[in-house]
Amino acid sequence: MNKLKIAIVIGTRPEAIKMAPVYLKMKADSRIEVILIATAQHRQMLDETLAIFAIEPDIDLNIMQANQTLPELSARLIVKVQEALARVKPDVVLVHGDTATCLFAALAANYEKIPVGHVEAGLRTYNFDAPWPEEINRRLTDPICKWCFAPTKRAAQNLIEEKIPESHIHITGNTIVDALLLSREKIDRSKTLINGFDLGTIQNKRMILVTGHRRESFGKPFEQFCLALRDIARSHNDVVIVYPVHLNPNVRKPVNEILKDEERVFLIEPVEYLSFVSLMDHCFFIITDSGGIQEEAPSLHKPVLVTRDTTERPEAIESGLARLVGTSRDNIVNEANRLLTDSAAYSSMANGVNPYGDGKASERIIDVIVSEIGSR
Repeated sequence: MNKLKIAIVIGTRPEAIKMAPVYLKMKADSRIEVILIATAQHRQMLDETLAIFAIEPDIDLNIMQANQTLPELSARLIVKVQEALARVKPDVVLVHGDTATCLFAALAANYEKIPVGHVEAGLRTYNFDAPWPEEINRRLTDPICKWCFAPTKRAAQNLIEEKIPESHIHITGNTIVDALLLSREKIDRSKTLINGFDLGTIQNKRMILVTGHRRESFGKPFEQFCLALRDIARSHNDVVIVYPVHLNPNVRKPVNEILKDEERVFLIEPVEYLSFVSLMDHCFFIITDSGGIQEEAPSLHKPVLVTRDTTERPEAIESGLARLVGTSRDNIVNEANRLLTDSAAYSSMANGVNPYGDGKASERIIDVIVSEIGSR
C-alpha cells in the first residue's frame, strides 16, 4: 500500500514553529511520506528554528532577494512553489497562517489540482489594514482549501459566515501549543545567558518581556510604544524590560534612539525559539504585537498586553488573559502599572485555561487528512 504523500510549505519563523510538531508527527507516521518545502521567506530565522527541532527541508527554494518588494516576492513564490510541486507530485499540500508563502503556495497547489489544507484557518480582524498584508492573505487562502483547520470555535464560525462549506472546517486547536509543550522539554534550565543578557542577574526583579514589529505601527505609533516602555522602566526600580529587537530598520532605529541608554532596559538581538520560550517562562508579563505570543502565553500563565487596536485572536481577550492596549503611550503605561501594582488584576489575567488548545492539534490534523484520503 502506497504512503500518502504530503508536502508542507513554510517560509518564516512562525510557520516553522507552528508546523514543526505537525511535520514531526507525520515523519513518525508509517502511513505518510512527508516532504518539507522551505521558501526561506525569512532565511536566517527560519534556519535557526528548524535546527531546534532537528528538521531539514527536503526542498529549499531560497526565495528571498535583497530589497525585494511584496509583488516581486509574490511572483517568485508562486512560480518556484509550482515548479517544486510539479516535480514532487504530492497528494496533499499543507500551508500555515497568513504569510505570502501561505497564500501563494496554496494558489500554486490549486493550479496543480492538489488539495490544500490551511492550518490556522479562520482568524480574522475584518480590517485589511490591520494586520497588513496578513489579513488579506488569510482571507484569500481559506476559499482555496479542502481543509480549513480552525484553531478555535470563533475561527470556525468566521469561516461558516463566509460560506466556506462546513464539511471543509475542522476545529483542531492551535499547533503553537503543541510546539510550546515540545519546546519546554528541550530547554536547558542551566542556561541563563541569552544573547548577552544574563537571567541570573535579575533574580530579585520583575521582568517584562517585549516584542514589537508590526508594519502598521511603524512611524509615530512605534515611537509612542518605545516612549511608554521608557516610562515604565523609569517608574519601577524593581522592574527590568527585556526586548529582543527585530531586524527591520523601521523597528531598530526608534528602539535604539529612545531606549538604548536606559538603565533597566535590555535590548538584545533576536533570539532563537527555545531561548524565547525560556524568557517567557521567566517573565512577569509580556507586551507584544505578536499573534503567536498571544496564543502561547496563556499556557505559561503570563498576562499579555497587546499593542494593537484589533486582533484576529480575540479568544484570549474575551477570556481576560490578554488586553488590547494599542500603541497609545498612556494606555500602555497605565495597563502595565495596573499589572505591576494590583495583585488581584495580575492574578485574574495570569490564571486561566488557554483557549487556543491542549497540545493535540497536530494529531487531529493528521487524523482528518488520513481519514478523508487514506493511505494508498
